[in-house]
Amino acid sequence: MPDYPQTARLKSKLFRKGLFHHVLVREFISNGALVFATLLGIVAISQLIRFLGEAVSGKLAVDGVLALLGFSALSYLPVLLSMSLFISILLTLSRCYRDSEMVVWFSAGIGLTRWIRPVLWYAAPVVMLIAVLSLVLSPWALRKSDDYKTRLQNRDETAAITPGVFRESEQSDRVYFVEKVDVASGHISKIFVRSIQNGQLGTMVAREGLQETRKNGDRFLVLLNGTRYEGTPGQRDYRIVEFERYAMRIEGGGGKTSLPNVRTLSTPALWRNPTSWNLSELEWRLGLPISAAILALLAIGLSFVNPRAGRSFNLIFAIVLYMIYSNMISVTNAWVGQGKIAPGIGLWGIHALMLCVATLLFYWRMTLFSWRRVFKK
Repeated sequence: MPDYPQTARLKSKLFRKGLFHHVLVREFISNGALVFATLLGIVAISQLIRFLGEAVSGKLAVDGVLALLGFSALSYLPVLLSMSLFISILLTLSRCYRDSEMVVWFSAGIGLTRWIRPVLWYAAPVVMLIAVLSLVLSPWALRKSDDYKTRLQNRDETAAITPGVFRESEQSDRVYFVEKVDVASGHISKIFVRSIQNGQLGTMVAREGLQETRKNGDRFLVLLNGTRYEGTPGQRDYRIVEFERYAMRIEGGGGKTSLPNVRTLSTPALWRNPTSWNLSELEWRLGLPISAAILALLAIGLSFVNPRAGRSFNLIFAIVLYMIYSNMISVTNAWVGQGKIAPGIGLWGIHALMLCVATLLFYWRMTLFSWRRVFKK
C-alpha cells in the first residue's frame, strides 16, 4: 500500500516549486496537439472527398480543389481549436482521477480550485488564437473561397473541362468530353462535342484539337481531322461530314459575381452596419472565444472519474454537454437574427448559464470530496 501522507507532503512541495504547474501544462499541450491533429485530419479528409466529388461531376475545376481545401480548413479552425482545448483538459484531468493522483493532490491540501490556474495558463493563448481566427482570419478565408469559386465559374468553357468527364456548357447547348488536355500547349486529344445549332442537333468527334485566340480577343476551339454527324439517324436530312479543320467559338463565363454573404463580411463591417443578422454573426464570432474559455473551466468539474467505474460515462456526458452548449449558441444567434430576443441576451445569456453550471460543478465536487473525507474519518 502506498504511503499517502508522505506522498501528499512530497506533492505539496512539488506544487510550491511549480513542478506541478509545468508538468500539467505540458500534458495539456501534448494531448491538445494530438486531438487537434486528429480532428483536423477528419475535417480535411471529409472536405477533400466533397471537393473531389464536385470535381468529378464537373461542378468544380480540378486545379481549384487544393486552394478551396485550404480556405475551408482555415474557416473550421476556431471550432476545432475549441473542441481540442476542451477534450485535452478533460482527458488529462480524468487520467489524474483514474490513476488516483487527484486523491494525493487533495490530501496535500491542493483543492479543486487550484487547478484553475494551470488550466487558464494553457487555455489563454488558445482562446486568443481562436479570437483572432474567428474575428479576422475565418471571414477572410470564407470571402476568398467565394471569390475563388466565382473566378472558376467565370472561366471559359474549355478551361473548365475535366479530362474523362462529360461537361455541359453554361448555355446548356453543348456537351464536351475530352480524353487528355495539355495545359501548357493547349493541345487536346480525342474530343467529343454534342451541340445544338439553329435547332439542328450535331455530334462531332476528332482525334485532336487546339485553342486559338483571334486578334479581337475571341477564342475558338479548333477540331482537327474529325467527323460531324448532323440530324437524326434514319431521317432524310441526316448526313455525315468529314472535315480537316472545324472551329467553334468558345463562350466565356457569364461574368458572375459572388453574392454578399454575412459570414464573409469583416468584423468592422458588421459593427458599422448593425442589422439583426449582422449582430447575430458578430455574436457568433465573439461567442467562440468566450465559449472556449468557459469550456476549459467546465472540463475541470466534468473530469471527475471513479477509478473503479472507468471514465467512459463522464466523457460521454461531457461531449453531450458540449454539443448542447454549441447548439444553444447557434439557436440563440438565430433568434437574434430573427429579432426574437435582444442582442445582449443572445450574447451573454447562454454563456452566463454555462458559467453558472461550471460554478455549481466546482461546488458539488468540492462538497462531495469533503463529505467523503468526513465519512472515512
